Amino acid sequence: MLLDELRATIGRYVVLPNEETLTAVTLWVAASHIQPALQHAPRLAVVGPTKGCGKSRVLDVLHETVHQPVMTVNTSPAVVFRVIGKNPPTLLVDEADTIFGPKAGDKEDLRGLLNAGHQRNRPAWRISGPEHKPTAFPTFAMAALAGIGDLPDTIMDRAVVIRMQKRKPGERITPFRSRYSLPELNALRGRLAAWLTPLRGTAAALVPKMPVEDRAADTWEPLVIVADLAGGHWPAQARAACLAMTRNEVVQDEQTTLKTRLLRDIRRIFEQEGDKEALRSQDLLAALVQDAEAPWAEYGTKGLNAYHLANLLRDFGISPANHRFENGRQAKAYARNQFLDAWARYCPDPARPAPAAGHEVAPARPTRGKPPLPPSRSLPVGPPGGTTGPKRTR
Repeated sequence: MLLDELRATIGRYVVLPNEETLTAVTLWVAASHIQPALQHAPRLAVVGPTKGCGKSRVLDVLHETVHQPVMTVNTSPAVVFRVIGKNPPTLLVDEADTIFGPKAGDKEDLRGLLNAGHQRNRPAWRISGPEHKPTAFPTFAMAALAGIGDLPDTIMDRAVVIRMQKRKPGERITPFRSRYSLPELNALRGRLAAWLTPLRGTAAALVPKMPVEDRAADTWEPLVIVADLAGGHWPAQARAACLAMTRNEVVQDEQTTLKTRLLRDIRRIFEQEGDKEALRSQDLLAALVQDAEAPWAEYGTKGLNAYHLANLLRDFGISPANHRFENGRQAKAYARNQFLDAWARYCPDPARPAPAAGHEVAPARPTRGKPPLPPSRSLPVGPPGGTTGPKRTR
């Protein structure tokens, strides 16, 4: 089967986190060839905590297999407006963190375009031409965006999220060489187009049963449509991947909320202590656990401890270090200036002015650890028949 061959080929060139992710990327590539039949254009968010996780290699493979690829780095809204038409291309945006990062400037137009382009018939209106007439620019197009750290929430919410990791020793891939790799991948693209282009009418009429609801269903529906067109094991495999990956994103959202709460609580403790230069780890822990309204006394099995605290803050580039206090004694402590950047980004205090230029803390690249708590809010509904997808593995 063609999808099986595509899946095996993608798996040779990149190491993806798990089997569900490989299935999702395969179906996303195939779905790009039926874009004119789709009501939603799912984004593919290829994110990782650091450089060297294989994000750009994923885009290299996509460039040679998707429908009408348009590769760009640090693009502008004006360019994207003019690239998208009635037969939309597949946008591939590398280094997306430079577009939406804290030093990228005002990119709200581009973010709005990418958000609107998730759904058909959401044009962007602009004054254009020598007569300055209002002009509607189409926005509907599938897009893959690769970058370090999470993309803006509004984009992640419309995306199939691929969380890349560095390869472990022993994990090998086929080298990507233009002379040998491009003919193989381009041949697959041609066969995908030959298979799926005549089926666009059929795809437009399909209303597949989805294992999730709301926007997640809109995002995953094109992938499930392709799986249903393929038949065999693909319909069940696609729905299992959908359920597992959307569930993982619920966990990620829970952890983001928990960590933001931790940053706010630590800021409050520093304020109560007169914004001291540093607080001993044990004193900070004691203050966190003593807050009856906070979740820290019941965190884990015996409450928040030093290991938990360091693990939760690691994503923000914050870690304890030896600090010499006024009494001359040295102890493990958290320095207040380590938190300034994270406070400004994730829980800004409107009562405080932004740091003056030249006094900002250098931004730290986020990394990801294992989620320390299970999600507390409801998960997506299961697939028809009550079966559940495979557990997410690392």
